[in-house]
Amino acid sequence: CFLLQQTQGTIFPAPNFNPIMDAQLLGGALQGISCEKDVLIDILTQRCNSQRLMIAEAYRDMYGRDLITDLKENLSHHFKEVMVGLMYPPASYDAHELWHALKGVDTEEKCLIDILASRSNMEIFQMKEAYLMQYNTDLQQDIDSETSGHFRDTLMNLAQGTRMEGYADPSTAAQDAMILWEACQQKTGEHKNMLQMILCNRSHQQLWMVFQEFQNISGQDIVDAISECYDGYFQELLVAIVLCIRDKPSYFAYRLYNAIHDFGFHNKTVIRILIARSEIDLINIRQRYKERYGKSLFHDIKHFASGHYERALLAICAGDAEDY
Repeated sequence: CFLLQQTQGTIFPAPNFNPIMDAQLLGGALQGISCEKDVLIDILTQRCNSQRLMIAEAYRDMYGRDLITDLKENLSHHFKEVMVGLMYPPASYDAHELWHALKGVDTEEKCLIDILASRSNMEIFQMKEAYLMQYNTDLQQDIDSETSGHFRDTLMNLAQGTRMEGYADPSTAAQDAMILWEACQQKTGEHKNMLQMILCNRSHQQLWMVFQEFQNISGQDIVDAISECYDGYFQELLVAIVLCIRDKPSYFAYRLYNAIHDFGFHNKTVIRILIARSEIDLINIRQRYKERYGKSLFHDIKHFASGHYERALLAICAGDAEDY
């Protein structure tokens, strides 16, 4: 069944919010002989994104300087990435992450997968606008030039943001499932193309039915079938799309677990997911993480990170008493 679950973030608008006072406190913390990092954490992780943008405006009025620039100059390493990341509006943050993933020394395919497989049409539209404004170049052109093959075709399709919304037609679900099943048998270029077209353009409701039909036809779960038949980043991207359609918080819990355990704490991934999901579904991600892996996300971050960096991540994660 298609469940519309209540999603919940860990960061909410602060009550009795006073941007001028916050800007003053931040200014004091950044001007001091030694930067008062605890003050930065207490303010920036306890305000929602739109409030942080108002603080940045008050800060500019008060000091004639840009808050992001001052954070960059006073902080270092991963702690800096967290504090600066919190200051971007969501679409700009996605654009920033995509740009670095595409234009860095090595293309960071997993970052491209995380973002493009999980965002709604509206989020994709806004991130493309932000990308163009920030980098004066077109996201789709950059994807086209920095990636290749069917992986590129699928990313390009997702970046169009043309997924059907709310539409479901049981009569075509079985046909789609047959096409997917054939694509897993045949593996020709044309089949790969059909596969990604269906996964990138059908509505979530429609694909729930398609995956059910696929199970009926093949006796196999679609994720297992894709994993058996394909490999590389193309396969990872297709699986990510399926997992995000089924349950986005579970997908991000899985990605966080991998980032924490398989890569000896892949900081970039942990930071990106915590910041990007903090006002959307981070509570749900935390729940899935605990259910699936036995240990809380809070516990695992505490175990692997340290210092002000750890404090900032834990503040965003906002653990419950039983998570300590």
